[in-house]
Amino acid sequence: MTFKRSVPTIKSMFFILCQCIAVTLIIGTALSIWRHDAWWVRMWDFPRAQILVLGLLVLIGFLLVDAEKSTSGKILGILLILSLGLQGWRIFPYTTLAKIQSLRSDNTSQNNDFSILVSNVLMENRQSQDLIDLVLERQPDVFFAVETDERWAQELSVLRETYSYTLERPLDNTYGLVLYSRLELIEPKIRYLFEDKVPSCHSQVRLRNGAIVGLHLLHPKPPYPAESLDTTERDAEILVVGREVGTHDRPTVVAGDLNDVAWSYTTRLFQRISGLLDPRIGRGLYSTFHAQIPLLRWPLDHVFHSHHFKLVELERLPSIGSDHFPIFARLSLDPLAPIQQEAPEPEKGDETEVIEKIETALEESPDPRQNVDDIQSPLTFSRGAAY
Repeated sequence: MTFKRSVPTIKSMFFILCQCIAVTLIIGTALSIWRHDAWWVRMWDFPRAQILVLGLLVLIGFLLVDAEKSTSGKILGILLILSLGLQGWRIFPYTTLAKIQSLRSDNTSQNNDFSILVSNVLMENRQSQDLIDLVLERQPDVFFAVETDERWAQELSVLRETYSYTLERPLDNTYGLVLYSRLELIEPKIRYLFEDKVPSCHSQVRLRNGAIVGLHLLHPKPPYPAESLDTTERDAEILVVGREVGTHDRPTVVAGDLNDVAWSYTTRLFQRISGLLDPRIGRGLYSTFHAQIPLLRWPLDHVFHSHHFKLVELERLPSIGSDHFPIFARLSLDPLAPIQQEAPEPEKGDETEVIEKIETALEESPDPRQNVDDIQSPLTFSRGAAY
């Protein structure tokens, strides 16, 4: 008798648990559609893959407890299926089932190649030698590291024996950065686009064949309370660079830890206004964060390129003790690439939305500008001096 009475009790408790999880996933999915900048809204952009997997498990749980026999179970089941459909739709481009956006290069000439290694080192991480060894092993043309304080900058300085061109801004606020390049840097600058403690790198690079490539390297603030209560400045920093890139048709690479996932609305808007390609599309997630928590990973570190390049190699590299995996990309400048690859195109309303985002960020920044009519040149919005 005791056993028989306990079975329905356990079953009902399991049903309640499934219902609670389902409600959370449905609400989170609904919030991810909302374009509000608050951190507690935009955080739902990140765990789409996790929501998809957990939601499927909850659906199986519903089947096990015969949830379809109750009205609440039916309603939650339908809403959950719709939510998972949306999550799957957002993630699908970053699976091997989707059409590849950045074509594979068959050009074997190293003169046309450009390689870059991006790493968020985690400022308190002490395994600097692991990263140094990785850089020396992969030999990228450009190495970009963020969260570099004075200690990290000093330890990475051994790379100057191999890399002739450097640009550094070590900081103890987790927004320091270092740039090392084998290729000539032309007019390299460190700029503070919207926040006076969040620098970014902007330069041109001369390839071995003499071609000039624009290079923008970013690390805006993430959307969580300890850093920022909203994503306004982060989104504006990404979009202001995208708009600048979109005003010309020159070979360009934009890379870094953007603290935004590949499938977010901001990243997709950035691609449309910049015309840059994402080599992950059609190839996989290449999730770089969180390196130490396998069940909570998403793609935060990016390498975007203009349609002048094709992809030679894209790889998430081994752990260097940070909470981010480094990411490595090798691109090849190909004269046929612009006619063989379809670059993203702006949609109606994109330009207006970008300008509104930038204006809002300027108004909220510590040193708001009174006149934003010169928005035609977004990089003139940089904060402080350019070094």
